[in-house]
Amino acid sequence: MNNKLVSAKMAGIGAYVPETILTNAYFEKIVDTSDEWIVTRTGIKTRHVVGNSGEVTSEMSIKASRQALADADMSAEELDMIIIGTVTPDMKTPSTACFVQKALGAKNAAVMDVNAACVGYIYALTTARAYILAGMARKVLVVGCETLTSITNYKDRGTCILFGDGAGASVLQRVDEPGVGVLATHLAANGDFTDLLCVRLGGSRNPLTPENINDDGRYLYMNGSEVFKHAVRFMQNAAEKVIADAGVKPEDISLFIPHQANIRIIDSLAKRLSIPEEKLFVNIQNYGNTSSASIPIAMVEAKQQGRLKAGDLVLLVSFGGGLVWGAALVRF
Repeated sequence: MNNKLVSAKMAGIGAYVPETILTNAYFEKIVDTSDEWIVTRTGIKTRHVVGNSGEVTSEMSIKASRQALADADMSAEELDMIIIGTVTPDMKTPSTACFVQKALGAKNAAVMDVNAACVGYIYALTTARAYILAGMARKVLVVGCETLTSITNYKDRGTCILFGDGAGASVLQRVDEPGVGVLATHLAANGDFTDLLCVRLGGSRNPLTPENINDDGRYLYMNGSEVFKHAVRFMQNAAEKVIADAGVKPEDISLFIPHQANIRIIDSLAKRLSIPEEKLFVNIQNYGNTSSASIPIAMVEAKQQGRLKAGDLVLLVSFGGGLVWGAALVRF
């Protein structure tokens, strides 16, 4: 197969967020913080959460996936594979993708989850593209979905203000047409920094026991200042790599959609990449950090606002616990 003649086209996208909204006023009541402090340091004003609805990761994934399939004018039975990026699966096993496959009726799809923290969507997207270019799949559903509130410590003022829940999905389809779809991707990691952003309890290293079941280690821990030091530099490197690999120039980019983690990180990254404000997409103020869901949610919102159109060249970049980071350049 001549891969230069084959592309992984972004055939459809979809997103879902829960109805319940937490404003900064809510956090002013439960921890020592203020609306001004949160907005100034993070850019976040509201975030959507599952709350008492009982929604789980697979259910949000299903709703986003149905939108993406409808957008692609495709049935679930046509899918060859489902890949879900998440750190908050329904269960440790089976994969969340199994629950999504069943609900969608995607009986012909192989399925798996990818754990790459906030970069889960880009890791899953890269994997899907690789299967398509290798001739092993033609149509792949890629999902980024998180129920981060299930691992959030609402006594920790430094992290509880950050996170929201939600899902985003896209359908990649093989087309015999060069220069469209996912043009280039880059994935990277450095395991020297595993302690900066992690959930310490619940795995084989530190299993949950009757003695530690209520310890804070079951929640997401983040050393925010140290993460910030690495985030901008690593994402800049990834973005520059995919731009070079695709053979385009920074000024060719129509829209820049970074992971929505912190407004200061986003602004610093855009400045380093010389991305003008009119080409930068930011929605962190409405959703907070939804980890692997943030980029696909932002893509859908950008399309709804008329800022993402057919033919646009879009740069996606993310960073998360591991530490892991990655980028993708997509021609819509």
